[in-house]
Amino acid sequence: MKIVICGAGQVGYGIAERLAAEHNDVSVIDSSPSLVQNIQDKLDVRGYVGHGAHPDTLARAGAEQADMIIAVTLYDEVNMVACQVAHSLFNVPTKIARIRAQSYRQPHWQNLFSREHMPIDVIISPEIEVGDVILRRIALPGARDVVAFLDDAAAMVAIDCDEDCPVIDTPLSQLSELFPDLNAVVAGILRDGKVFTPHSGDQILQGDLAYVIVERERVRRTLSIFGRERPEASRIVIAGGGNIGLYLANRIEERLSGAKVKVIEASRENAIRMADLLGTTVVLHGNALDEQILSEADAGNADLMVAITNDDQVNILSSVMAKRLGCRFNLALLNNPGYHGFTKSLGIDDFINPRSVTISRVLQHVRRGRIRGVYSLHDGAAEIIEAEALDTSPLVGRPLKDLDLPDGVRIGAIYHENKFHSPTGDSIIKSNDRVVILALNKRVRQVEQMFRVSLEYF
Repeated sequence: MKIVICGAGQVGYGIAERLAAEHNDVSVIDSSPSLVQNIQDKLDVRGYVGHGAHPDTLARAGAEQADMIIAVTLYDEVNMVACQVAHSLFNVPTKIARIRAQSYRQPHWQNLFSREHMPIDVIISPEIEVGDVILRRIALPGARDVVAFLDDAAAMVAIDCDEDCPVIDTPLSQLSELFPDLNAVVAGILRDGKVFTPHSGDQILQGDLAYVIVERERVRRTLSIFGRERPEASRIVIAGGGNIGLYLANRIEERLSGAKVKVIEASRENAIRMADLLGTTVVLHGNALDEQILSEADAGNADLMVAITNDDQVNILSSVMAKRLGCRFNLALLNNPGYHGFTKSLGIDDFINPRSVTISRVLQHVRRGRIRGVYSLHDGAAEIIEAEALDTSPLVGRPLKDLDLPDGVRIGAIYHENKFHSPTGDSIIKSNDRVVILALNKRVRQVEQMFRVSLEYF
């Protein structure tokens, strides 16, 4: 697949890194010579210095032969024009743009991005994507991560298995026997920094992170069985009043009417703007590293501290300070992957990697075949894939126990006639069923092939 990426910053670099590793033909454009040199030195991609929306730059980068353009510069208008030029002059089939300003995304303006006006096939807003991840964590505080699949009929829940987990050292086959109505499959396990797909005889060990695919209605019961059911946060402190903070506070006001939210914002101008736009949320102007401001926000009695400023170090330190004051749980936004490995030792309960969230969104449109949803796990070590099975798929028509699935692929759910089914060895996937699969990175291409339309289909 030939892909042109406009923007070599953190998001563009992360997307290029992932796509190049999968042997796609990737060209990256950026106006910064140092960023272009850096990405060329480290990745197997071609780099071009220039303006991402200029026709001559896009032409040099090979837009005429491109299957897709992904415009993720820091400027919405550059991304939008890049997609327009790619469509009008080079007839690029798929156009993805990062758009941060929420003004462009108002429902009554949604026709703006139609093919007749400004043809953008997919709009990515990292702020909204990250905000939604945080909202899912707030709704299910016992889970490390939660992602919906199958029209919200199923969810992938990442669950920490600590010393208090009741199912430690229990073979997975016994889980089904002990809880026959659970409708859940442990599709993957992260252990000692590596993800693997377990077999029925494998056990969950202390320190594991289990990736469980479960019927949506049974998520809370699953968390309870793993000893991770927690009360929903009602007192929340947010450090950072940018786009993510505003979106998050707005949605909490809409969804959790009883929650008490306080926002700490360093910019007086932004703080005033937030206070005008929000209803019950209290906005404090100050530095999240100021202990007096944290005390004024009552961080010591908070159920949750969410640190989402533009500075990783501020997010780390403010989270640690809030925890020291007595905050029950903290969550930090960390862009720098170098910090991810030692968050626990610092006192960070959990973190969000915005680059990983954005890449998951892009991969959904890069994957070939009848792929309907993709979510990247552990910096791309594995993916949860939702796909539709056709008559030509090798998965159709035979019991799962008779399928020769490669190691590193595990089926977690089957959606037949709008009903969720937890797979067993006797389950049979039928044509047009939707399937949720965990696939290790090295097996993703094989899974794509399972859902491709072959020539015999026509």
